Amino acid sequence: MGTDVQSFAVANLRRRPVLVETGGFVAGFDPGTTSPYINYATPLPGTRPTARDVKELIEAFRVRDLKPRLEFAPDAAPEVEPALREAGFGVEATHTYLVCTPERLAVPRGTAAVPVAVPATDEDYRAIDAALSEAFAGEFASSPEGAARLRRIQEDGGAVRFVRAPDGCAGGATCSAPAVGTAELAGVGTRPAFRGQGIAAAVTAALTETMFARGAQSVWLEYSGAGSRRVYERVGFQPRGTRLYMSLES
Repeated sequence: MGTDVQSFAVANLRRRPVLVETGGFVAGFDPGTTSPYINYATPLPGTRPTARDVKELIEAFRVRDLKPRLEFAPDAAPEVEPALREAGFGVEATHTYLVCTPERLAVPRGTAAVPVAVPATDEDYRAIDAALSEAFAGEFASSPEGAARLRRIQEDGGAVRFVRAPDGCAGGATCSAPAVGTAELAGVGTRPAFRGQGIAAAVTAALTETMFARGAQSVWLEYSGAGSRRVYERVGFQPRGTRLYMSLES
């Protein structure tokens, strides 16, 4: 599965507005943000980079005043991590990823009644962006660019789902458009005042079901803690491998 996830990471980055491919790496950039979680690189499966390859990749970030950063499944390109370490890169994090296939998808008891909605208006997208900013404790600020990015996901073959609240949005998530038979579900967040009501499970199940209906053979995601992992496992996700995050400080 690591190769599938890594092939997806390559295909997904190639959707960025600005693309740089060099020395077995694909770097995707969005001029609308300096976020390192949007602007990053990943290796092609099986890449065996030289020191010169890594240096050219670093330069692609430096000329844009961005931190050189990569996300990848190390088992799909085992020679990448040593080459990055040699160039001074450090590990930010190692995350387990979970995978769901059609035969395993389940809607947890009690969440079937949670009304999951599809955004349709600018107000919906702004509300979702603001809710996710609050859910993730301000890791990113809500912004017109963030709302526009959500709309692009929905309009470019991916999906955005949310649960309404009296003041806008209680929680939501996104899923990328499928590529190489799989799709990434990300940004599952619920505002603190609405937690414990099955919102995360409901939007996760809805998005996963949507991708299967569009032909995806699997959906994968990463989790941030034991509590969220239990939510995803109840929907039918199982651990399959790890993803490595590495960056180079100035």
